[in-house]
Amino acid sequence: MMVVRRLLTLLLVLVSGACSDHNSRAYHDQFFAFGTLIDVTFYDAAPDLADQASAIIASDFHSLHREWHAWQPGPLTAINARLVQPEAFTVDPDLLPVIQEANRLARLSGGLFNPTIGRLVALWGFHDNALPLGTLPDREAVAALVAQAPSAEDVVIRDSMISSRNPAVQYDLGGFAKGYAIDRIMDRLRSLGIENAIVNAGGDLRAIGRHGNRPWRVGIRHPRQEGILASIEIEGDASIFTSGDYERFFEVDGARQHHIIDPRSGYPAALSTSVTVIHGTAATADAAATALFVAGPAQWTGVARRMGVELIMLIDTDGIIHMTPGMQHRVRFEPGTNPELKISEPLS
Repeated sequence: MMVVRRLLTLLLVLVSGACSDHNSRAYHDQFFAFGTLIDVTFYDAAPDLADQASAIIASDFHSLHREWHAWQPGPLTAINARLVQPEAFTVDPDLLPVIQEANRLARLSGGLFNPTIGRLVALWGFHDNALPLGTLPDREAVAALVAQAPSAEDVVIRDSMISSRNPAVQYDLGGFAKGYAIDRIMDRLRSLGIENAIVNAGGDLRAIGRHGNRPWRVGIRHPRQEGILASIEIEGDASIFTSGDYERFFEVDGARQHHIIDPRSGYPAALSTSVTVIHGTAATADAAATALFVAGPAQWTGVARRMGVELIMLIDTDGIIHMTPGMQHRVRFEPGTNPELKISEPLS
């Protein structure tokens, strides 16, 4: 028997609109993009400016989603179609820096964040708006793709030209796109004069400034229970991203099959349930959360050092929470949780 669970319900698709809280001087808006609910909050922004900024970034999010979509027709699928052949071709100048940054982060991660395994993700059925219903993918097909080992190292970029030495390369930016988009959105908000804001995409977010006279307070979801496991306060400019096996998954014979694929095995990474990363840029936090999830409790510190992230909380499949010393000082666990903690050596 297979059970499907989604983080968001259809009801959230219908939620939209904006409101201003004149007592707290906070402005809120919500819209749907990148397959999730985007929630924005501005503080101390003039109402007209807030309305204008929210409309602009909603439009930006929708445009970026169309351009970077891994399986619906658009610029990225056009690139993937041509990467099958070895000849170099010109890349859309708006998409080229996205691919370059994805490749850079993939190399830093040692390939544990791998944006070129789109064929493998599709084989598992995650290239669909609905989760797959059926059986596990064919073992031989998985093994064949793993043997081809597509990676960022196979991609050659010179000026505005791109080519691939491996016909199995197919970009899927899902482990990185939300973060990169949020970074762009924050640049846009600042250019419009918004200084205090939080942009939350389904629990992954970046915040700038403050929420009045206090920091922004963010909840971290419990990976195995309803509700919040812990909270973190952030101010200034920081991103918090979490990769979890509860976000998109299905079950086959009681075993959870989730969307975070280990490129080395071709199967869902099996050593972690949740990884949360705080970093100055959302793109790095997003990619690092994916890579550290794949790395698991035995290898995550080395990957974190290479990727330049220092504030990390990893929950393994036994429920043990592994944290860096810096993260330990930032996290406030909910009363009654009493988790078992393992604190790493400082990463720098």
